[in-house]
Amino acid sequence: MKIAYFDCFSGCSGDMLLGAFIDAGLDIKVLKKALSSLDIGQYKLTAEKTSRSSITATKFTVVVEKPVHHHRPLKDIIKTIDAGRLPENIKEKSTTVFRRLGKAEAKIHGIDINNVEFHELGAVDTIIDIVGAIFALDYFNIERVYASPLPAGTGFISGAHGILPVPAPATLHLLTAAKAPLISFPEKLSATVGELVTPTGAALVTSLAEFARPDMTVEKVGYGAGNKDFPGWPNIMRLWLGEKLSDESSEKLVLLETNIDYMNPQIYGYLMEKLLSAKAADVWFTPIQMKKNRPAIMLSVLATASAEAKLADIIMKETTTLGVRSRPVSRYTAQREIIEFESSLGKVHVKVKRLSGNISHISPEYDDCQKIALKRGLPLHEVLRIVEREAGQKFT
Repeated sequence: MKIAYFDCFSGCSGDMLLGAFIDAGLDIKVLKKALSSLDIGQYKLTAEKTSRSSITATKFTVVVEKPVHHHRPLKDIIKTIDAGRLPENIKEKSTTVFRRLGKAEAKIHGIDINNVEFHELGAVDTIIDIVGAIFALDYFNIERVYASPLPAGTGFISGAHGILPVPAPATLHLLTAAKAPLISFPEKLSATVGELVTPTGAALVTSLAEFARPDMTVEKVGYGAGNKDFPGWPNIMRLWLGEKLSDESSEKLVLLETNIDYMNPQIYGYLMEKLLSAKAADVWFTPIQMKKNRPAIMLSVLATASAEAKLADIIMKETTTLGVRSRPVSRYTAQREIIEFESSLGKVHVKVKRLSGNISHISPEYDDCQKIALKRGLPLHEVLRIVEREAGQKFT
C-alpha cells in the first residue's frame, strides 16, 4: 500500500505541502494542467529551489496576476471546484476540506456555515493549495496519509479580522476537533516564531491524515520550504513517500466480553451509548444460555488497546457482571470516509467504502435520512433508496 507521512516538525501550510510534493517528483506542468480547468482568474505557479538552514528545499508560490479582493462564500468555492475538469475523487476531497474550513469559521464567528465568506481562505492561492495537494496524493497513488505532531507556534498574526493570537482561532478549532497532538517549538526560537500551522495547512492535515508515524519503506523524500527563514533552524516540511510494511487492511484490536444474567434490560441501551462515546469501535449483545439454562446476554466490545482499560472500567461499574474477559483480535477493514452530499431531498452524509482506492459501496447515514423522512413525510425506505441512487450516480 502506497502511503505518505507529513513530517511537520516546523509546521505546515498549503504551499509547504505542495513544495514538498514537487520536491518529491510531482511535475509542476502536470499540476498546472490539472488546475487550469478551475475558473479562478489569472495566476502563475512557481517552484524554486531555496535553502532553509543549509537544507535545500522547494519553495512553491502562487502569483496572482490580476489580484482582486475576494470574499467568496463557501458555496461559490464548491461550485468552482465541481465545475472543474478534475476526477470526482479529487473534487470530493477538496470540497470536504473546504467544508471543514467553513465549519471552523462559522463556529468562531457564530454564524451559519452558509453565511461564511472566506477572506484569506477564499483567495486563489488557497484554492490551488487545497486542490493541488489532493491532486498530488492522487498523482502518487497514495492510499493512506499519516502526520507527525504539529507545533503550536507563538505570538500574534495580523489578518482580515485584526490581530489574532497564534494558533489562529480557526486553526485551533480545526486542531481541537481532530484532537491533533501539539508540541512546543525550541525555546530559543519560541519568542519570535509566530504562526507555524496555517488554517489551510490545518484543514488539509486534519482532513487527510491520522496522527501517527507508520512502519514503512521510504522510497522518496520531499522538502517544502516555509516563507520564514529562522537562523539555525530548518523551516521546512518533510514529505515521506513509500510502502506500508505491514498489511494496512489489518488492525490490531482487543475484544472485551462478559456474560450478564441478571440486569435491568433498560440499562443496555444506556450502556451501549456510553461505551461508544468512550471510543469503543463496536458494541453488540448476543442472547445466550448460562448455567441451569438461565437466559442471559453476552456483551461484546471491540476496542483499541489504548481504550481497553477505560472501557473495562465502564463495564464493571455500569453492569452487574463480576468480571470481563479480554483477548487480542485482528480486524480487516476497507477504506472508508464520510462525505456530505447534496441530494434532491436535501443535505445528507453518505459513507463511502473503497477497495484499492475504488468506490465499491455507498451507504446513506441513517440519522440524516430519518430527519428528511420526518420533515417531508416520506417513508424512510424511500428516502434511503433515493439518496443511495443519487449518491451512486455522483460518486461512481
